[in-house]
Amino acid sequence: MTTANLTDPNTVSSSNPMASVSERLQAETTAVRLKIHWPSVRKTLSSDQTRQAAGTFDADTKSVSASKKLLDTNHPAFRAATAVRKQAADHWKANTLPYTEPGMRLIKRVDVPTFDVFMTSVRAELNEAVEQLELHFDELIDQARERLGDLFDPADYDMNLHRLFGIEWDYPSCNPPEYLLQVSPQLYYSECSRVQRRFDEAVKLAEQAFADELEQLVTHLGERLRGDGDGSPKVFRDSAVTNLAEFLDRFQRLNIRSDDQLDRLVADARRIVGGVVPQQLREQSELRQRVATELSRVEASLEGWMTERPRRSILRRSR
Repeated sequence: MTTANLTDPNTVSSSNPMASVSERLQAETTAVRLKIHWPSVRKTLSSDQTRQAAGTFDADTKSVSASKKLLDTNHPAFRAATAVRKQAADHWKANTLPYTEPGMRLIKRVDVPTFDVFMTSVRAELNEAVEQLELHFDELIDQARERLGDLFDPADYDMNLHRLFGIEWDYPSCNPPEYLLQVSPQLYYSECSRVQRRFDEAVKLAEQAFADELEQLVTHLGERLRGDGDGSPKVFRDSAVTNLAEFLDRFQRLNIRSDDQLDRLVADARRIVGGVVPQQLREQSELRQRVATELSRVEASLEGWMTERPRRSILRRSR
């Protein structure tokens, strides 16, 4: 047994029909882990405070749990920082594939430089947002003092905000360390097999994630276009169309080409909504009905795909 496919992406060509999907996925991707440091905005009440709260309602202390909100998270300065956090998490998820290890996802190796530049920019944005939050932090603490009353405790607040907020990312190896081959070849190859099984599972996770999102988007848009039972059209937001278009583009970028039927369903959805803008669907009833009817077919085919999926997985493993 060789370990080339575990370490060298050039040894598994994406055009090689003999290479398994999981081997290709392993060769073309690397793990990426995102860590976001964020302060807790709630704190559990002390035992005495909980006992006092329970006594107010003549309740058993063991049956009561209570916490206090330390900061107003709706303050514009805090919301600005939260928006940056969401931007980082959304970009991480939108440009990667799921993996079996918690907190880790798979990114195409060719996308790593772009991802790194983007996350570096987002980290700088967070630093700027935290600096603005620092300017308002005394104000937030004063508000908390008024709002919490006797529950307020200045010790709950760390004035060094840059120590509390942060974005980090790294690219941990999914493969067993090479030194293990010298220490225990048997253990090394056992670990190689375990890694391969994880990538087999990652293929299934990617397929399921794509199918679930496609079904959700197609179903939502189809329901809005079909209208109510009396035939009157429902109001729908532009996002019902644009979100589906964004998914189709993302699928094209991240597609691991593991399932021909799923690829065809995505292609069908692209053909149906390609070039269609939301306003056309609002103004042209025939177009709206046609798109709704064709999306219903995609939705039905997706349901069939999901029903048959376990059997296809068994057939794939038996090849």
